[in-house]
Amino acid sequence: MTLPTFRYHPDPIASGSVIVSDAQCRSCGQKRGYVCTAPVYAEDDFDEAICPWCIADGSAHAKFEATFVDSEAFADGMPDAAVEEISERTPGFNSWQGEQWPMCCGDATAFVGPAGIKEIRKSYYELEGQLMGYIVHEMKISGGAATRLLDSLDRESGPTAYVFQCLHCGRHLAHIDRP
Repeated sequence: MTLPTFRYHPDPIASGSVIVSDAQCRSCGQKRGYVCTAPVYAEDDFDEAICPWCIADGSAHAKFEATFVDSEAFADGMPDAAVEEISERTPGFNSWQGEQWPMCCGDATAFVGPAGIKEIRKSYYELEGQLMGYIVHEMKISGGAATRLLDSLDRESGPTAYVFQCLHCGRHLAHIDRP
């Protein structure tokens, strides 16, 4: 089956938020071959129990009052329509402390995926300076400690950079989260 399209999370398989699975979706009751591994915020536990189709069409949100990104994750001024689409009809992503979802050009950005320093230097080299600025100004870490933190970024074991892309200007943005 072709996965549904998510405007704000265009490749949930590459990002690790959706995996191949023979599990039955607890929303639609079908085995569609994929489930979401990202957090599901609801009264019941839905770890790896909801298919991407039930997220995309909003039925999992309607049936379980589930959301897929923490309401505190969104940048100030994020358009309400984007917040609603992301929180109710878009797979989120696993992070160490909690998601952050930035905006650019007056809209939410699209989640690309987690990245370590190897991925940053290979595919998103323009982010290295931005991430150093984030470490110094947002995380309040400077000098050699800031360089060591940047060099220790790891996609799997943290600290991890979470990469986003503006849907309008194409600019990449990122933030760092650590265990």
